Amino acid sequence: MGVLKQRKNKRYNYTPRYYKGEGSPFEIKHKFDDFRSTVGANKSIKAKLNTALDELKNSPDAVANRRTLIIVAILIVIFLFVIDFDLSIFFSQ
Repeated sequence: MGVLKQRKNKRYNYTPRYYKGEGSPFEIKHKFDDFRSTVGANKSIKAKLNTALDELKNSPDAVANRRTLIIVAILIVIFLFVIDFDLSIFFSQ
């Protein structure tokens, strides 16, 4: 019966009579999809996560990776401050 299968959307390939260009002018596509490896036919969450981690590891822009890690660390410290977490358990006295 296909209870666990997801339905695929039907495609409608209409091209206007006087359109002289590549592809469909009505195609909805994000402008950064060509540069992302996580966009595509990956259907499982595990496959998407593995692809994203591979992209992060093999990214040529190490400055952006470092900046992302610094932002995440700052957000974690702010979260621990908000919930009033005692950081003295990590330091010996």
